Amino acid sequence: MEAMTSTASRIAVAVDALGDGPLEEAPLQHHVAPLFARMQARAGRRVYLANHSLGRPLDAMEDDVREGLAAWYDEMGGAWDAWLAEMDAYRARIARLIHSQRVDAVVPKTSAGQGLRAVLNTYDGVVRVVATRGEFDSLDVILREYARRGRVALRFVEPREDGAFATRDIVAAIRSGCDLVVVSEVVFNTGQRLAGLDDIIAAAHAAGARVLVDVYHALGALPVDIAAHGADFAVGGAYKYLRGGPGACFLYVHPRHLDAGLRTLDIGWFAKEDRFRYERPDPPALAPGGDRFLESTPPILTCYQARAGQLLTLAIGVARLRRYSMDQQAYLASRLRDDGLEARGGDDDHGAFVTVRHRQAEPLSTVLRAHDVVTDARGPWLRLCPDILNTRADLDRAATLLKAACALQAD
Repeated sequence: MEAMTSTASRIAVAVDALGDGPLEEAPLQHHVAPLFARMQARAGRRVYLANHSLGRPLDAMEDDVREGLAAWYDEMGGAWDAWLAEMDAYRARIARLIHSQRVDAVVPKTSAGQGLRAVLNTYDGVVRVVATRGEFDSLDVILREYARRGRVALRFVEPREDGAFATRDIVAAIRSGCDLVVVSEVVFNTGQRLAGLDDIIAAAHAAGARVLVDVYHALGALPVDIAAHGADFAVGGAYKYLRGGPGACFLYVHPRHLDAGLRTLDIGWFAKEDRFRYERPDPPALAPGGDRFLESTPPILTCYQARAGQLLTLAIGVARLRRYSMDQQAYLASRLRDDGLEARGGDDDHGAFVTVRHRQAEPLSTVLRAHDVVTDARGPWLRLCPDILNTRADLDRAATLLKAACALQAD
């Protein structure tokens, strides 16, 4: 508990010093950047623009994980009291970030894919699934393998020529018959924000289908209100904009399904009604609410690992982070477009990163990395994601180097 108090207080002091207005570079560098001193010292001149992939950790993360370990050293089996309290706190923080109506609707998972499997295994028989070609591999590979084994009848919606998905194409696929729709609020490779999410969910419900929304590239980067959308399920995690690293993920199950007693095959002893009483009624007596979607012994330290990033995001406020991100993206995209590049981002139609469509996207990313500018590429899309630690000088340097790299590719 001491580490949590220290983490929360350090973040509160830093964020309070920013005031209530729009975020600005100088105060962020003065008050918030010191929360990342360990990482900053090791970075040197490196410009990190892969924040859409792996978020930068706060110094406090190590202290938080040590707290979880200390409970183990000090209490052995008695550590479960502290560990379960931290798991509940993790669920509560996620619930705030996605505007879940209930904390127990948030079920800790180690990956988004684990959440998808739990949803698929709420169905008996072959599941008719509509998904887009824009789903990240953690979902896509599971869907295709289930389809290969005959457990899913899978229909993909293709992007249009510009790489974007049209709401009407997804709705048309839904109306042809399905049981489950899988879509991302923000598409991982192009950064497209799926503007017609409400229409997609309404069409699915009208067809008697449920909807799973992947919010991984939205959570912490733009306001997510899963309750307002009325989605049946959502998956996401802390790896990216919440700065919580791998393993700290979740499945959201709408309370209407929890109250109706929805069950999945993907369970373990933590889903039992009284997990620490080793009774074995048949059928198993499962816990109420979202706890019945828990599996076996959970990886508790990931909840500690994710704490600092969640607290920082909540303290600053997602809406403020979004406004600042859009300003950064708009500046960077404008610089790149002035150099003749096909850059997108910095508007309501996109998430937290700028994309440059280029047939040599991967080699361009390699060249930039060789000059200490870290980006990545997914197919023809080069992805550049500034965050609150990046300065305007960082963006200028990245744009200048990218222009030169493109010129070399053209020769």
